[in-house]
Amino acid sequence: MEAHILVVDDDPTIRELVRDYLVEHDMKVSTAESGAAMDRVLGAEVVDLVILDLKLPDEDGLAIARRLREKLDIPIIILTGSRKEEVDRVMGLELGADDYVTKPFSQRELLARIKAVLRRTETKRAARRVEDARAYRFAGWELNTGLRRLKSPEGENVELTNSEYALLVAFLRAPQKVLSRDQLLESSRLHDDIYDRSIDVQILRLRRKIEVKANEPKLIRTERGSGYYFDTSVETV
Repeated sequence: MEAHILVVDDDPTIRELVRDYLVEHDMKVSTAESGAAMDRVLGAEVVDLVILDLKLPDEDGLAIARRLREKLDIPIIILTGSRKEEVDRVMGLELGADDYVTKPFSQRELLARIKAVLRRTETKRAARRVEDARAYRFAGWELNTGLRRLKSPEGENVELTNSEYALLVAFLRAPQKVLSRDQLLESSRLHDDIYDRSIDVQILRLRRKIEVKANEPKLIRTERGSGYYFDTSVETV
């Protein structure tokens, strides 16, 4: 799906140049010459990223950046007029802008920065979706994180200790990815009953609860010399 970029700048030449260049690179682009025009676009459409000039006629760009960050979860790239405006750049970043570009700028560089910010934003949002997951489903099982309740494919509740729960959540957050003992320990920091030397024991206990045969595991696999990995797809709800 193409990204929707909103360019906010009072200079029509810059708006047109940026719009035409980004459209050539398969992006949807809207433009606004002021804070008020920006608000109209945001009120009517879903925008993925805002390119914001800090020098606008009707409203200070820093004030707009602050307003955007308080109300909307949209990444912002600020435009500054010269390299001497370091204070504005710093203030913009402190207000939550994701990056900045100094005029005059290379369109190629701007495109690269847009793509980089969009990638970082999507990574953060994906991480939040995992963190905020109410439940994980895997191989017929369901772990309700709010109730800390594990339900088997047969619909039975399976009790988990704190350490077993912490380890299972660590695996569910990174399915089909090899996790070292150190990574599993780090993922379980909130639980003082897990130590490096006991990871193998805790995993064995968890296997006994979720595997058909604990000695022939199909879910929690061992990667010899590296650690363990969760060998099934996981759905978050």
